[in-house]
Amino acid sequence: MSAGFAALDVVIVLGKRKNREHIPTNIPFVLLGTGMLWFGWFGFNAGSALAANGTAAMAFATTTIASASAMMTWIFFDRINGRKVSAMNACIGAVVGLVVITPAAGFVSVPKSILFGFIAVIVSNLMVNWKKLKAIDDTLDVFACHGVGGIMGMILTAIFAEGENASLLHGGWNVFSHHMIALVLVSGFTFFGALALYKLTNIIIPLRVSDESERVGLDLSQHNKSM
Repeated sequence: MSAGFAALDVVIVLGKRKNREHIPTNIPFVLLGTGMLWFGWFGFNAGSALAANGTAAMAFATTTIASASAMMTWIFFDRINGRKVSAMNACIGAVVGLVVITPAAGFVSVPKSILFGFIAVIVSNLMVNWKKLKAIDDTLDVFACHGVGGIMGMILTAIFAEGENASLLHGGWNVFSHHMIALVLVSGFTFFGALALYKLTNIIIPLRVSDESERVGLDLSQHNKSM
């Protein structure tokens, strides 16, 4: 969630690209990266139990199922809305699923993890395709995926986490209210804090490259390398 708001800030500070055509250059690498990310995610979801126990096993299972649910939901939701199914979008859906289940992994059942992936992807997909958000040119849809996924994870955890008084559905009104307060405070702190830092940095070292550097591409203009 914090990363999403920070990304939103930097997009606002940098402004739109001159050439907004964005074509992935290597889909197999995207798939490979998603697979590596998915595998690595087990490390801090299941690994957070700090033991080989039931909590770790449940976190491992819910992480897998939520991501798979999110990936399939993204594909079907795109198709229902007349958009083409693509490997890129399947990967985006999987990442959203990983993000949303993280705060609840180990604290919800497998069926609920399916619901987590389903709900988060619907909201995230709508945000990705929202015209006003597209207008600010968030190239990697970081806010719509990581930011919104994190927000949904926090809200859904406060509603569905299992255990006495652990969430809204289990009598935890105080827990739910604390989650919502934290959601607002962290969002505001991250958004305005990061925005101030970006603007200060931009005064000291301009963040945006010249039009010519942008035209030829940063690989060449900044690193003298061609992909």
